[in-house]
Amino acid sequence: MYGEPMTRTRLAGVACSIARATDLFTDAWTALIMRDVLLGVTRFDDIAEDLGISRKVLAARLARLVDEGVLARERYQERPPREHYIATEKGEQLYPVLLALMAWGDRWYAGEAGPPALVHHLTCGQDTTPVTVCAHCAGSLTPRNTTQLPGPGGQVGPGTRVLAPLLAGRSAP
Repeated sequence: MYGEPMTRTRLAGVACSIARATDLFTDAWTALIMRDVLLGVTRFDDIAEDLGISRKVLAARLARLVDEGVLARERYQERPPREHYIATEKGEQLYPVLLALMAWGDRWYAGEAGPPALVHHLTCGQDTTPVTVCAHCAGSLTPRNTTQLPGPGGQVGPGTRVLAPLLAGRSAP
């Protein structure tokens, strides 16, 4: 049920890049904090106001993002000393992930009013939608035209007890 408290299981030790990456996103607040920072809302008070999040929860999420090397604190004023949060290279690389979530949400949840925000590509001057394509041929990537193969870090364990043997039985076509 939605109202029942849930005990959270850490996923950092699971031999799956999706599990490890999503372990950082303990809840929706982390994704929304990253959205805000990447779009220019970088000061603690501004993030708290924008999201309507408690200061305690925000402080905890920001501390985790800094500890993980996704965000960095940067001083923008000496007297009085004030800092804001900036995305590191690791944090900036979350942008395509957030764009993919945004595109999915726009498709399935925007409703008749349409998407709440548009992505405008400054290089070509056009509004756009993010797409995931093959790095070699630029073809679209779908569940029907891709397969997952075992990687060098794959192993059987929590979170991959059924999946790892399935992948191990596959070979490149």
